[in-house]
Amino acid sequence: MFTTRPEIVGTFGVAASTHWLATQTAMGVLERGGNAFDAAVAAGFVLQVVEPHLNGPGGEVPILFWSERDRQVRSVCGQGPAPALADPAAMRAMGLEMMPGIGLMPATVPGAFGAWMAMLRDHGTWTVAQVLEPVIGYARNGFPLVPRISQAILAVQSLFRDEWHSSAETWLPDGKVPRPGSLHTLPVLADTYTRIVETAMGAADTRVGQIDAAMDCWYRGFVAQEIDTYCRTTPVRDTTGERHKGLIRYDDMATFAPTVEAPATMDFGRYTVAKCGIWSQGPVFLQQLGMLRHAGIDAHTPTSIEFVHKVAEAAKLAMADRLAWYGDPDFVPSQLSALLDPQYLAARAARIGTQAATAIDAGTLLNGMAPRLPDLGVADRTLATADVRFGIGEPTFASLPPVSEWAEREL
Repeated sequence: MFTTRPEIVGTFGVAASTHWLATQTAMGVLERGGNAFDAAVAAGFVLQVVEPHLNGPGGEVPILFWSERDRQVRSVCGQGPAPALADPAAMRAMGLEMMPGIGLMPATVPGAFGAWMAMLRDHGTWTVAQVLEPVIGYARNGFPLVPRISQAILAVQSLFRDEWHSSAETWLPDGKVPRPGSLHTLPVLADTYTRIVETAMGAADTRVGQIDAAMDCWYRGFVAQEIDTYCRTTPVRDTTGERHKGLIRYDDMATFAPTVEAPATMDFGRYTVAKCGIWSQGPVFLQQLGMLRHAGIDAHTPTSIEFVHKVAEAAKLAMADRLAWYGDPDFVPSQLSALLDPQYLAARAARIGTQAATAIDAGTLLNGMAPRLPDLGVADRTLATADVRFGIGEPTFASLPPVSEWAEREL
């Protein structure tokens, strides 16, 4: 079996993540009697602290899980929606063709908290206090900064100092970029989670009741109120070069609830591959698999030029479909079944030629519906006048300097 990572084999349980402290947290939960859902939730919250350059409490989470009890795979949508004020007409009235890539305006409702809590409530065994204990500990007592965090802070330090002052208070201790490996604390976040735990424990005596109370605290309590107040009153500089207030309001928070649904699936060989729905980009992978099945990928070895070429070209076609067809099924009709139709995927696979494609090639569905692509020129027009010193939104910072440059500038 070819793998780029060590294969983990055991008889008790396995945990894997992108950070050793999260993995250690998950294994600790299993060793103390928690189930896999308890472990995943605890590790997920720890990742928000130890990898803040990749995710955080204000983010989202798409979750796929297998329930041994129910004998089925399920998907949890922890993708919060855009706020009601993020209306295209309102954006155009402000003279904006594109949502700024950084700042407060592009922020969506933070769906991660609700998604983790919903999974814990429905499938876990631990309490809110138990799963949040590790993250509170790391936030209050400190965690070592991986080099990438220090690099990210270095890249945006002037933005923090000049504009995002609360970020400077959090990430520039004593006004300096923290060194890689140094112990960093997040006392405000620790206090926030502690208050949620105390509020939840005071609101109910049962595990489920406390989890529901914690979700109320986040989406309809002091967290939602603080977000509303901050967005209403704090102008923040973004890629327009101007300062804009945030768009999230209390009602956006209060009306959000994570949803649980059957995932999108695709059979490939002896496997059934599951992904989150068309509200995510997960089906892109399923489309690629479907195309490659028709493109005769099994005739090529994984290290061959032909194999790599077909994988790359299938990815281009699937990404083009994502651009044209994917969206929030609460607002636009989902075409997922049409995009995963074997006949459609066979037609798409037939477009893979011997040369690399250079154009965006979205597909026409079998029912005759033509793809609708966005105005791709808007990015060029926006970038012509945008302040991109700190990135354009993904990632939210500019190209990071190497560690050697950090050392030269900071030592």
